[in-house]
Amino acid sequence: MMTLADWTGATGVFLILSAYILNISGVLKTNQLSFKLLNLIGASLACLASVLLDYIPFIILEATWALASLMAIFLPLKK
Repeated sequence: MMTLADWTGATGVFLILSAYILNISGVLKTNQLSFKLLNLIGASLACLASVLLDYIPFIILEATWALASLMAIFLPLKK
């Protein structure tokens, strides 16, 4: 039986991988907001799952991924 952490992490990973697959297939470009949001939401969910599992290496990885995605969304707005 899958736990809340399992479902949260699986959803997050699905979103991150979807963004990647859509990008390499030419459906989404890395500069599109939808690509950035898929990564931000996916990484945030995967980070939350890592927090629920108390697994520090993936908390660091996914928090960094989410922060980078957030920066990719907001830094171009400053220009």
